[in-house]
Amino acid sequence: MSSARLDVAVPEQAELGEGPTWDPTVGRLIWVDILSARVHTYDPASGRRTVLATEQHVGAAKPRAAGGLVVNLRDGIGLYDPDGAFRWLVHDPVPGRRGNDAGVAPDGALWAGTMGYDGSPTGGSLFRVAPDGTVAPLLPVVACSNGIGWSPDRRLMYYIDTPTRRIDVFDFDGEHAVDRRPFATVEEGAGFPDGLTVDADGAVWVALWDGSAVRRYTPDGSLDRIVELPVRRPTACAFGGTDLRDLYVTSARSGLAAPHPLSGSLLVLPGVGHGMPGTPFAG
Repeated sequence: MSSARLDVAVPEQAELGEGPTWDPTVGRLIWVDILSARVHTYDPASGRRTVLATEQHVGAAKPRAAGGLVVNLRDGIGLYDPDGAFRWLVHDPVPGRRGNDAGVAPDGALWAGTMGYDGSPTGGSLFRVAPDGTVAPLLPVVACSNGIGWSPDRRLMYYIDTPTRRIDVFDFDGEHAVDRRPFATVEEGAGFPDGLTVDADGAVWVALWDGSAVRRYTPDGSLDRIVELPVRRPTACAFGGTDLRDLYVTSARSGLAAPHPLSGSLLVLPGVGHGMPGTPFAG
């Protein structure tokens, strides 16, 4: 176990807070409340917050190189322009399925996951969306597609299908991910791996759903650090702030009979590590 200072960045009662992402162009954190169909932003320098209501459940929102957002929605991948105008990039509705976590690769492509509303072990998938909207499936059948990230040298891609309890790793050539293999496994009783981020040392930080903690694994897969949290369901984590040293953690209240008062809030562990600059979606 490791102690760390914990602050509340945004007190909120999000049903399913997810997907924190730092946008360096404007110095703000983007995160979503999936089940409330909301995209939140938070500027730690000014304290300013915004909330964008989406028409569908929103699994992830990432900044675009041209401004605005790319969003992983129930029925596909959508684009918000800087003026707020919306259009579909990929419209592919499947009954009983919604978008979940997503990540932007170093080449500017979006890797987006889905899952079934019923939690079916075959209800989800993982696919790559090029800036022009071309879709290439990587994993046609998964249960709950979640955390995704890349190593500092861009040669590895990390991925989580939550019910497996594993963080997996692929070889990555800039566009394709191959040779999936286990990187680390979360033992039974410690929660389930959810969202992840990779730091500047190549270590993988992962939020543990039902585990009340975030963990850090070194590049060889060894468990290096556990930071306990007051909330039972942390969902994802990302480094932010001007020097990328603050770890922001989203959390959920969904499914809890007696959630902690901070459940659903955006939490932050100041100065706990050192993140890597992200890449905006090129579309």
